[in-house]
Amino acid sequence: MIGLISDTHDNVEAVRKAVEIFNQRKVSLVLHAGDYVAPFTARFYRELEAPLKGVFGNVDGDRELLKKRFSEVGGEILGDFAVVEAGSLKIALLHGVDERIVEALMLSGKYRVVVRGHTHKAETRKIGETLMVNPGEACGYLSGKRTIALLNPETLNVEFVEF
Repeated sequence: MIGLISDTHDNVEAVRKAVEIFNQRKVSLVLHAGDYVAPFTARFYRELEAPLKGVFGNVDGDRELLKKRFSEVGGEILGDFAVVEAGSLKIALLHGVDERIVEALMLSGKYRVVVRGHTHKAETRKIGETLMVNPGEACGYLSGKRTIALLNPETLNVEFVEF
């Protein structure tokens, strides 16, 4: 199982709860689609038992310090875009500010899954054989709902978890 999270926006309590859920569900990898915001939040991922890989969002401030702080807790921020391989599954990871880029990645046929954030809306969509997953907003600020997602890398089934 792969844990998906986005748009945490400095909500420490939401990060703690998401980490707890990911650990309970024994995910093998966590992907963060950006908008952590401040570097101080990295320490709250220290208890995460799975590797964490992420990308920057549009409101992430001090990018170099974010990268440093996440590396100190075993995480890795890979820039604005990343290709992550989980077994045979090829995943495109981005924040997704520009819908045209998200759609182009889906249409390219290069990725089985595109993970994005930015809209704060939990959703899945499919174009051809490519699945797009937005885990929603972990912070809960816009929708009033804090969500993360769990992706089964074999079946591509997605479970949204509201917490």
